[in-house]
Amino acid sequence: MSDTNAAGPSRQVRVGLALLGIVVLGAVIAGILRVVGERGASARTSAPIAVGWADAPQPVPDIGFEGADGKPYRLSNFRGKVVLLNVWAAWCAPCRKEMPALDRLQQTLGGPDFQVLALSLDNGGPTVVRQFYDQIGIRALGIYVDPATEATGKLRALGVPTTLLLDREGRERWRKTGPAEWNSPEIVEALRAKLRGGAP
Repeated sequence: MSDTNAAGPSRQVRVGLALLGIVVLGAVIAGILRVVGERGASARTSAPIAVGWADAPQPVPDIGFEGADGKPYRLSNFRGKVVLLNVWAAWCAPCRKEMPALDRLQQTLGGPDFQVLALSLDNGGPTVVRQFYDQIGIRALGIYVDPATEATGKLRALGVPTTLLLDREGRERWRKTGPAEWNSPEIVEALRAKLRGGAP
């Protein structure tokens, strides 16, 4: 009479150990990918970006949204200026982080030729945006909201924040998905050069 225990672990035990090994290996790989992803995201945020200006402008839908007092606006209301359109939300951590830099960019370059247009997707409306601005000391940015979140689909935004650089005719010349140091010397000088060069 043979002793099955002497022959080693049963098939069920071997299968169970194999499955446990796969789970552990998967957890290790997931942990590595998470760390690499976080480091990559950090590098993308901190590294300077090159603000481009496409020779072939792309049309942008004339989306509608609301101002601080509920007044209706459209993108076409801002034609005549170069516009940095930033689609964001107060619940988005990267958006919250970059907002002071956008405020400083507006303070530096804002005027008759240029405007940072920060368009919030918060369904709480202007009140939520005003509270957030007050919390972190935003002073130069206007309050604009798209509580129906129509902008993301119409602008083909893959996530928030998404930022589009629009020429004076309201056409897209460049875009970036993800946060940036918008008041960095590189970005400020790139935008100044476009304004000096009579960007259309």
